[in-house]
Amino acid sequence: MKNSMWSGRFESQSSELLQVFNASLTFDKLLYKQDIQGSIAHANMLCHCAIISEAEKDAMIKGLKQIEAEIEARNFSFDIKDEDIHMAIEKRLSALIGAEIGGKLHTARSRNDQVVTDFKLFAKEQNQLLQNLLKELIETLLTHAKTHKTTIMPSFTHLQHAQPISFSFWILSYAFMFMRDIKRLKASFELADFSPLGSCACAGTSYKTDRTMSANLLGFKDIMPNAMDGVSDRDFALDLLYNIAVIFMHTSRLCEELILFSSAEFDFIQISDAYSTGSSIMPQKKNPDVCELIRGKTGRAYGNLIALLTTMKALPLAYNKDMQEDKEGLFDSVKNATQSLIILNAMLKEISIKKENMLKACQKGHLLATDLADFLVREKNIPFRKAHFIVGEVVAKADKMGLDLSELSNLHELEPLFDEVNAKRLLNFENSLNAKQSEGSSAVKSVEKQIKILENFLKGDKVA
Repeated sequence: MKNSMWSGRFESQSSELLQVFNASLTFDKLLYKQDIQGSIAHANMLCHCAIISEAEKDAMIKGLKQIEAEIEARNFSFDIKDEDIHMAIEKRLSALIGAEIGGKLHTARSRNDQVVTDFKLFAKEQNQLLQNLLKELIETLLTHAKTHKTTIMPSFTHLQHAQPISFSFWILSYAFMFMRDIKRLKASFELADFSPLGSCACAGTSYKTDRTMSANLLGFKDIMPNAMDGVSDRDFALDLLYNIAVIFMHTSRLCEELILFSSAEFDFIQISDAYSTGSSIMPQKKNPDVCELIRGKTGRAYGNLIALLTTMKALPLAYNKDMQEDKEGLFDSVKNATQSLIILNAMLKEISIKKENMLKACQKGHLLATDLADFLVREKNIPFRKAHFIVGEVVAKADKMGLDLSELSNLHELEPLFDEVNAKRLLNFENSLNAKQSEGSSAVKSVEKQIKILENFLKGDKVA
C-alpha cells in the first residue's frame, strides 16, 4: 500500500527504514494540544471565509475535541507510519467524520505553517511557565533576604576573602539575575507573538483567508507579515533556548556557591536531608546532589542551543527537513529547566543559615582593610594609593602576629594615624556593612531598597 499523504506523486512504497528515520511522531506528539488548538482556529477561519460550511466546521471541531479526549485518556493509537502528530490527528479525524470533510481541514495551510504554529504556541506557553517559576524562586530568595539583613558573612573575589556583606545582600544578587531572566523571557515572548498560520508552504495561498482572525483565536498579537519568513523562522525557539541557557548559568552559579557553603570547609549553610543524598560506602556523607545535578544539566542546555544554531546557520529558504531537529532539544531544555527551578526553589525554602559560622569566617582574610584605607582618605586627606600602602603594611604586621585585623587591640600602636577610638569603630563588621553609602551597596538601608525593587517587580510595577 502506498503512503496516503503523497501517493499521487510516488509510484512505489516508502522504505520502512525511511518511514522510521523520517518520522517525528515519537517526540512531536507532545504538541497534540497545540495542533488541535491550531486546527480548531483554522476551521473557524475557513468557515468565516466561506471556504467550508458551518456544518463541516462543526464536524471538524467536534472530531478534534474527541481526538484530544482520546489522547488524554490514552486511548489514541499512535502509528509511526503517520510520520508526525499533524498527520496522525488528520488521519484520525477523517476516520471519525469521513475523508470528504476531514480532508478539507488542510485547505489553505501546509504542514510547514502548521508545525511552526504548534511549536510557537508551545514555546509561548513554556515561556510563561518559566516566568512564573522564576517569580516563585525570587519570592523564596526575598524571604531569606528579609530575614538576614544583618547576618554578616564574607564576600569573595578570586574565591579569596574580600569584604564583609550580609547574607541578604548575597542572596539578592541572585534574585536580580533571575529578575533579568524574566525580563529576557518577556522580551522574547513579544518577538514570538506573531502567527505564521496561513503562510502555507512558503508563498501563501490563493484562497481569500483571514489570517488575523486565526491569529486572534490563537492568542497571537498579530501575524507574521511575510509567509516565507513565517515558515522558516525558528528565532523564537533559539530565543527560548538562549534564555534557558542563561537561566541555567545563573542557577549553576548559585548551586556552585551552595555546594561550597554547605561543605565542611565553609559550613555556612545546611541543606535539608530531604534534598540531600548519602554515600554507598561512607556513612558520614551528605551530598548536595540537587545542586550538582542542576550544575550538570547546564551543559545540556548549552548544547541544545548550539545544536539548533548549527542546524539553522546555513539553511536556504524556506522550509527544510533539517528543521525537524528543532524540537527535541527545546523539549529537553524546557523539561530540565522546569524541573530544576521547581526543586531548587523547594530546596532553598528549607536551607538553614549558620550565622555564627559566617561571622567567624569574617575573622579571616582581613576583610576590614578597605575600611581602614577609606578612613585615611576621608579623614586624613591621604591619597588612596598611599593609604592602600599604609594599610598593606598594617596587614603584614598583623600576619606576623598571627592575627586578623578584626582581632587587633593595638591598631593605633601599629599605625599612629588610627587613634584608639577610631580603631575600635573601624574594626567592627556591622559598622563596615553600614558604612557603605553608594547605591546598590551592602548597607542595610540599601538592601531594604533592593528588596523593595524586587517586590515592586513581582507586583508588576515598573522597574528601572
